[in-house]
Amino acid sequence: MPAPAGLYLHWKLPGELTGLADLALDLRWTWHHGSDVLWRTIDHECWDATHNAWLVLNSVSGKQLLTLSEDAEFIALLTDQLAAYIEFCQSATWFGSTYPEALKGQVAYFCMEYGLAACLPLYSGGLGVLAGDALKAASDLGVPVIAVGLLYQQGYFRQEVNTDGEQVEFYPYNDPTMLPLMPLRDDQEDWVRVAVDLPGRSVRLRVWIARIGRCRLLLLDSNDPRNEPKDRGITSELYSGDSEKRLQQEMMLGLGGWRLLQRMGIQPSVVHINEGHCAFALLEQIRALCNATGMGFETARLATRAANLFTTHTSVASGFDLFPVKLISLYFSDYLREVGLDLNDFLQLGQAGGRFSDNFNMSYLAIRLSGRLNAVSRVHQEVSRHIFSDLFPQWPLDDIPVDYVTNGIHTPSWDSPEADAIWTDACGKNRWCGSLEKICLPSATISDERLWEMRSKQRHRLIRFLRERLHTQHCEHGNGTNAEASCGLLLDNEALTLGFARRFTDYKRPDLLLRDESRLLRLLNDRDRPLQVVMAGKAHPNDLHGKALIRRWKQFIKRSDMHGRVVFIDDYDLDVATELIQGVDVWLNTPRHPWEACGTSGMKVLVNGGLNLSQFDGWWAEAWRPEVGWAIRRDASLSRLSNLSEYDEEDATELFTILEQQVIPDFYDFDSAGLPRKWLAMIRNSMETLTPLYSANRMVREYTEQFYIPMEKRRQERSTQHTQSLVLQLQQLQKQWPLLRFGLMDCVEHGDNLEVSVQVYMDELDPGLLKLELVADESEYGGRVVMEMRGEHAMSGNYLFRCRVPIRPLEHYTPRLVVGDCRLNLPLEDPRILWRS
Repeated sequence: MPAPAGLYLHWKLPGELTGLADLALDLRWTWHHGSDVLWRTIDHECWDATHNAWLVLNSVSGKQLLTLSEDAEFIALLTDQLAAYIEFCQSATWFGSTYPEALKGQVAYFCMEYGLAACLPLYSGGLGVLAGDALKAASDLGVPVIAVGLLYQQGYFRQEVNTDGEQVEFYPYNDPTMLPLMPLRDDQEDWVRVAVDLPGRSVRLRVWIARIGRCRLLLLDSNDPRNEPKDRGITSELYSGDSEKRLQQEMMLGLGGWRLLQRMGIQPSVVHINEGHCAFALLEQIRALCNATGMGFETARLATRAANLFTTHTSVASGFDLFPVKLISLYFSDYLREVGLDLNDFLQLGQAGGRFSDNFNMSYLAIRLSGRLNAVSRVHQEVSRHIFSDLFPQWPLDDIPVDYVTNGIHTPSWDSPEADAIWTDACGKNRWCGSLEKICLPSATISDERLWEMRSKQRHRLIRFLRERLHTQHCEHGNGTNAEASCGLLLDNEALTLGFARRFTDYKRPDLLLRDESRLLRLLNDRDRPLQVVMAGKAHPNDLHGKALIRRWKQFIKRSDMHGRVVFIDDYDLDVATELIQGVDVWLNTPRHPWEACGTSGMKVLVNGGLNLSQFDGWWAEAWRPEVGWAIRRDASLSRLSNLSEYDEEDATELFTILEQQVIPDFYDFDSAGLPRKWLAMIRNSMETLTPLYSANRMVREYTEQFYIPMEKRRQERSTQHTQSLVLQLQQLQKQWPLLRFGLMDCVEHGDNLEVSVQVYMDELDPGLLKLELVADESEYGGRVVMEMRGEHAMSGNYLFRCRVPIRPLEHYTPRLVVGDCRLNLPLEDPRILWRS
């Protein structure tokens, strides 16, 4: 447990301010804004600049603290906040009330990055923000999650764009004592450390802890003075471009993270890893069980994997984390000897079956050590089945075992004060902490006038923010010849405002609007119905094409005939994102289909009454209806793809058509009361129907009910004795499998059904270990059929199987043999399959 917070303050708090440090160290203030006035009262400049309560408390003078301790109004405010915090800590939760007997241990959640707040820069983009939002929602719901990550000394880079439109990267040092973190201390008040062996040396990892309401985040840090200089830098920056350093980071996260949980006495009920970066945690889990019980590797793998969940966020095979086999051999030869595993056998866990590669695939390793696998949207499920098909040879795509849970966002972290007031009036104070069954915006309570007032105030605040940021950018770089345009003074508080902010890379197509500059200029310069565009985003330092896309937009912005209607905000981070998603009228997303795994940025505008104009991909392919927003290429499918850029021109044309014929006319279609009624109807539909559905609340409840709880039960079923018997069965299957063969297949009509019989030779195998299924693809005769056949009798190893199926030509049906043990998650845990030729 962390030591008392007061031990690490630069000043000793007066007795009247007891509890202030505990409030400052709980990142609940990143979404519970009741304490904002508290921090602003202490030091408004520091709070407004950093939104870091812990830094505010460490920056204030002792004299100011003494003054505050004698301020009755401040003491009353502090007392109220402490009371509210105690009430939160003691209140009943959805999980505790609904599943009081489930999850005896915690859910161990591993991720390479966490986007909890801009002042804790441990993220680069969507994956980190998703992880941060998941922890916040788990806290709201009371789901017992303990998260593990790395503390980066520099984090992801900070961005400036110079006068020539070139992105310049900076890597400021993060002083951990000024971050809302604490050293993790043991019972003797010693700083908790764990060690990970690298070739010829051991790396010590210090541990920090962050509080996220009811959840905890453990962060490993290699910047220990007792480490060698090169090892102190292992956790220097997020997503190092150096392959060896990246491997070292993933070893620190996975191996070190699991050892930390063991050091703390934590035995998780479920392990949830996000992306293949974290797969070494599952490997270390196996090694620990082997050492504790004397099990062999395969037995321990089978025993542990039932409760391991792997979430993939990757949409293209080129996005997998790959390491050269030589590098894996160098770093893991000694480690594997400890668990009695041959190096070649281990390398096969990171490669496609039956093929040798020079690279070791971390996502393949994660799949082969996990009991469940999920994608992050329905489209992404289909994509993932394609890109993981090499691991399941001869299996139809529909049967490849990829589930999906569509991502969601932590709604309280992203709503504006105006939106929060509306939702509170309509649905109550703790609306996002339960099952969301009563979420609605009744017209009797929330009028069109109030919705439009909310949107107007949000847009006005966004314009103020943009002008402040742009003024700084213009003064620093002297961008453009028109100071008014460069500083955002030509932006219109009442104009339709389009937002585009994300990583600048080719597949996200941030230049789609620039494919027809003259058409764009006509929209921007329409005096009666103007459009204005707000842009932000970073390109990876090694992505030259992404940097060129930023440069192209900056050059366009400098055009004199553009009249200041497009602005680009440097250094996109969570704070900038918050301002944009609260203020824009329409959020634009234009990735190439099907490369958007989910795309949560557009979800963040929902709670604030923003609308989406997005490619029909990721979450929007599930959410879109004409009454909630606009979709580009609604007939998009994997079968229509032939090359990556095939539809770029077509999509750009459709984007302009939607803007010209639908978005802009609807926004400016005011009635006699000065209200755009059709636009407001879309806002109401979008807010009410999509906000709860695409929230992290729904996402975490879905993970809990469909994955965590059933996976814990499956793990409990795998006692040592049962696991050993399973391993023996699988070994027997492997030995006998080449001897299996099909015999005669026949059928007899029975009314509307066919009775199909199939002979199978099984040698000495127990037929209970196998399952015979009859399969027919979808055709003009009906949908896909997968029917289990019943075994009837045997003679000299020959078994006869029968079943009744809908009448079709017999050649439409094909029998297949698969592993049939219900204790396994099949085909994930055993992809063997034999088809009748």
